[in-house]
Amino acid sequence: MTLPAVLLTPGASATKDHPSLVVIDGELEAAGIPVGRISLPSSRPGPKVLRAIAEGAGALAARAGVEAADVVLGGRSFGGRMCSVAAADGLPARGLALLSYPLHPPGRPEQLRIEHFPRLTMPCLFVSGTRDAFGSPEELEAASAQISGPVTHVWINGGDHGMGRHNLDVALAVRDWVLGMAGPRD
Repeated sequence: MTLPAVLLTPGASATKDHPSLVVIDGELEAAGIPVGRISLPSSRPGPKVLRAIAEGAGALAARAGVEAADVVLGGRSFGGRMCSVAAADGLPARGLALLSYPLHPPGRPEQLRIEHFPRLTMPCLFVSGTRDAFGSPEELEAASAQISGPVTHVWINGGDHGMGRHNLDVALAVRDWVLGMAGPRD
């Protein structure tokens, strides 16, 4: 099986040059995994954001010489959430790498952002801090049980939603998971 390419998207109000995405990009590229980073046109859910993700994934697939279905979609917080919505709506994806998934607004656990989870059939990686105000480990594990594809959780002990001090840990978790998707190397 071939290595997938990975499209990375930022959280709300951040850009493709967010420090966490830059570190992840570096670790993936060092492992021979093609990476694309895009900024999103809005920090509000909607067709413009979904279109930008689809265009970014298509451009990455063409540049990396892989099929559209061999692109892992993902990113931080809002970006990862929108990638998961795009995949649930039919955008081909080898998997989803969801970093600090914003399960609900802080202090409002009743406002879950998971209506699309039952339509996710691809492998999903969730990398989250154990102190994330947007969703506790218990809440995220319960919610992700609605995903029919294989789900992997990596918990960053003591990490909050930003996880700035843990960028390398997050990057290594993503790298190892993506390499595992390709199976053993010759």
